[in-house]
Amino acid sequence: MRTVRMAVGRDQPATYSMLPAPGELPVTTWRLAEHGWDTTAAFEEHAHDFPGLAYFQSTGGRLRTGRQTWPIEAGDLFVVAPGDLMGHLDAGDLASVRGWGVFFTADALGPDVPGAHLAWRTHPLLFPFVRGGAIGALRLRVPEPDRPEWTARLQALHDELALRRDGYREAVLAHLVLLLVGVSRLAADVAGDLRENSEPLLAEVFDVIEQRYPQPLSLRDVAAAVNISPGHLTSTVRRRTGRTVQEWITERRMVQARRLLAATELPISAVGRQVGFPDSGYFARAFGKAHGMSPGQWRRAGSGRR
Repeated sequence: MRTVRMAVGRDQPATYSMLPAPGELPVTTWRLAEHGWDTTAAFEEHAHDFPGLAYFQSTGGRLRTGRQTWPIEAGDLFVVAPGDLMGHLDAGDLASVRGWGVFFTADALGPDVPGAHLAWRTHPLLFPFVRGGAIGALRLRVPEPDRPEWTARLQALHDELALRRDGYREAVLAHLVLLLVGVSRLAADVAGDLRENSEPLLAEVFDVIEQRYPQPLSLRDVAAAVNISPGHLTSTVRRRTGRTVQEWITERRMVQARRLLAATELPISAVGRQVGFPDSGYFARAFGKAHGMSPGQWRRAGSGRR
């Protein structure tokens, strides 16, 4: 598996793309073993146009993402979205830790996953990776009792990719899906994750969105709930997440709409009402803009894959 440094502007960080060989799965792993990595290397500030995970089994060293430098602790899981800014690594930053990295492209999840732009908005397991690049990687914590299972699954994924035994493609997909299910469960409490990442204002904003997205909800409503001006809220949220408050409201509504379309037989208009769109026509337009297809088409496409 190769990564390719893309041409960027003079004042922009390097961006890397994943370039699998013909017939190769677009999934790769790296193992970060104590004293088993080139600790003399230094890496430039950069971003990827593909998602990734970095899981650390031990405490030590540091990782720079976005605006922050994180002292690494055992159980840290960093969710790296496409476009997330990864700070430069100095020689020795990761010399004393053990862990794993997993990088992949959306099409690794199967031929029924839509193209890159659409995939981040339609595949439920990719929702933790839907963020703007401004905030940097999302830091989650794997509970201590679950850490041996995470290590074993990452080792199994690595072994399948390295040994390529019969059925390895199916095995790689199974391990990757289970990893992403674990990430989705850890990331379910968006507001809690933001508090963990020292973003109290964003945590309040996401709390308001979570509680009120099924009802009429505007930027002014959210600003009033967190006691700051709409203009200041807009600039702060955009700067820290790469998206506006209204875009996050719409995204939360779309997540629930996809769940209802996939798991129920509710009429499209009823789905719209349950996620904050009393006007069925407006719901259809908003859904179509986000997904490139109507709610009915999305439901039929999902039914055909079961």
